[in-house]
Amino acid sequence: MIKKRSENEPSEALRNWGWRFHHLGIPTQIVRKNEKYLPELKFHVSGFETSPFGIEWMRFDSDCELHPLIRQVPHLAFVVDDLVFELQNRSFNVISEPSEPSEGVRVAMIEHEGAPVELMEFCQV
Repeated sequence: MIKKRSENEPSEALRNWGWRFHHLGIPTQIVRKNEKYLPELKFHVSGFETSPFGIEWMRFDSDCELHPLIRQVPHLAFVVDDLVFELQNRSFNVISEPSEPSEGVRVAMIEHEGAPVELMEFCQV
């Protein structure tokens, strides 16, 4: 049985699992100012450094091979303490295996009821 939460309660991921909100990633086809290109992933990111709300825009190359949900549906990103633990001990549908898009950052994407969710672990460099 699924426990329902009231409107003033934080989500289970925040309340019980210790996850912390990091950003909202929004796919776009619009070229935005100050984009950073990630050639290994074939997409551009922008906005995170200046958004007071943690909004990140993502513009994908036509030959980007990331899962269609990541390219088409906005995602929430959460910081977790142990990425491997979260992936191995919860029954998630992993749509993007762990990778290191930048030094000291490991990420994976899961799918929950049709929505992509990014899990991020910051490693000491």
